[in-house]
Amino acid sequence: MARNPDYQFVSMDTSELMAEMVTAYERLTGVTVRPASPERLFIQWVAGIVLQERALTNRTGNQNIPSRATGENLDALGQMLYNGVERPAAQSAACTVRFFISAAQSSAVLIPQGTRVTDRERTTVWETQEDAYVPIGDTSLDLTVRCQVPGSAGNGFVAGQIDTLVDLYDYASGCRNLTESGGGSDEATDDEYYELLRDSMDAWSTAGARGAYRYHAKRASMDIGDVLPVRPEAGKVEIYVLMKDGTPANTETKAAVLAACSDDMVRPLTDYVSVEDPDEVSYNITLTYYILRDTSRSAADIQAETAQAVEDYAAWQSARLGRDINPSELIRRIMSVEGIKRVALTAPAFRALADGSDGVTPELAVLGTVTVTNGGYEDA
Repeated sequence: MARNPDYQFVSMDTSELMAEMVTAYERLTGVTVRPASPERLFIQWVAGIVLQERALTNRTGNQNIPSRATGENLDALGQMLYNGVERPAAQSAACTVRFFISAAQSSAVLIPQGTRVTDRERTTVWETQEDAYVPIGDTSLDLTVRCQVPGSAGNGFVAGQIDTLVDLYDYASGCRNLTESGGGSDEATDDEYYELLRDSMDAWSTAGARGAYRYHAKRASMDIGDVLPVRPEAGKVEIYVLMKDGTPANTETKAAVLAACSDDMVRPLTDYVSVEDPDEVSYNITLTYYILRDTSRSAADIQAETAQAVEDYAAWQSARLGRDINPSELIRRIMSVEGIKRVALTAPAFRALADGSDGVTPELAVLGTVTVTNGGYEDA
């Protein structure tokens, strides 16, 4: 959600202020102020100070309005006006790691809380969250680990990359992550925090409002881009979570969302809440673009901007659950590139996607192949 630009409570028009001050000076002293007179130079100096004070006045006024406040001022307004909603802090990424022992034992083997693991390059360090035991007769145990460094830096480690033990335990023989790491997010920006403050007003309801579920789910991670609560049947709520990169939430993020939305202080006791994955609908992009013959721009620049327009379209298409596959949007973005004459689009075709409004599983557009062809020059 775009935040409002700064509002001017008092005018910052230099010409208007100078005219007012010159008129007042001439009225009080009876002396005509000439363009290069000492009186005018003095008035200009005073006007500069007045403008600085007006700028401070405008800033102070804007910092008292949530849609314009920044930093600690916005934090204070969140505490005062939005029932104490705090800015979400940076959160650590998480994933599931399988810990191995050399052989099955006749007694349970402890893997202590805080046992650390890392990748081969030692990019980040992860640690277990609780004491756990490898059961008698087993040779492995799956545990959730969290990155020691909060933020998005721990996201994106695919299965198998975290495979090095930092701390050894009895009979330790190795480890490997089973799921891709995710759920890490940086501290909420002013824009993200303001949007969360607005969403928090829906959370005041105790009747299981759609907006309330969306608000509590988004608080689980600032890396969440879209949340869609769906009621497939009476008393059942399915929550679908999409990350900012256009991918469905991973296991750890879904678990965090479920915990946030299942609390007895959040959901009506009649609701059974689950977090599910949307149905994916694949689409391809196949098009040919043609360049105006008399354009002054180079073909290389046009090609680069066209490729960027296609990439931006793909990101837009997968940024919302249930967003229809819309080829008109793709054509609009490419036609906005200076020098493009026309676009011949073969794929995708328009397709309406389920948005969960009728209780069915929402759909998510997922990009398949991309074929973009330069058709050469054409006359206007």
